[in-house]
Amino acid sequence: MARILKYPLTVLLVTAALPALSAILTGTGEQDFARLRSAMVRDQIVARGVTHRATLQAMRTVERHLFVDASLSSRAYEDNPLPIGYGQTISQPFIVAYMTSLLDLKPEDRVLEIGTGSGYQAAILARMADSVYTIEIVKELAASAKKRLQDLGYHNVEVVPGDGYYGLPGNAPFQAIVVTAAAEHIPPPLIEQLGEGGKMVIPVGSQFMVQNLILVEKKKGRITTTNLMPVRFVPFTREETR
Repeated sequence: MARILKYPLTVLLVTAALPALSAILTGTGEQDFARLRSAMVRDQIVARGVTHRATLQAMRTVERHLFVDASLSSRAYEDNPLPIGYGQTISQPFIVAYMTSLLDLKPEDRVLEIGTGSGYQAAILARMADSVYTIEIVKELAASAKKRLQDLGYHNVEVVPGDGYYGLPGNAPFQAIVVTAAAEHIPPPLIEQLGEGGKMVIPVGSQFMVQNLILVEKKKGRITTTNLMPVRFVPFTREETR
């Protein structure tokens, strides 16, 4: 979810290629956003090992600067999360790409996202899957993301305001689920809504400790989990805690 400070502890170092990106940002009066996206993918994502073609193409295509305030558009392709209001952020591009690549989406897939934020991750998913359902607990963000996605032509995305813990059983099963806030445990309703052969990516752990990004897979009714890397996300917000 865009409200998360997404800095994996294993990728905090800025790559040597990033000064070139900075030069692009400061050396032009009129931003060449397509060029910036290309540099972002090359220097922040491919350089860190993400090779999934559909993910890279989506990251090159979706206009990240349209998912932040206009005053921040010149910073939209930096290797950082950026504020989107209500104490939330749009995620670091690498984390969006890495989590998306793990899902290995197919064009016919139905995807559930927990944590819409400004809608950027949903737009990436929508470029790769048949349909995307995304839940956002901050009603104002849900409303603005819905309008933004509709205005940009992402008609295969449905934004639902509410508590993402329970998912959307009426639209299940999902071939992929991506959760963008750290839960104390993997929500059982989300496991139930994961389809056969499906994958879920979720950070798990307390906000006061190192969390783990976990890949959950369902094969022949059995659930397997794989710890991928230590990360730090803001907590999974529940309705009763707001």
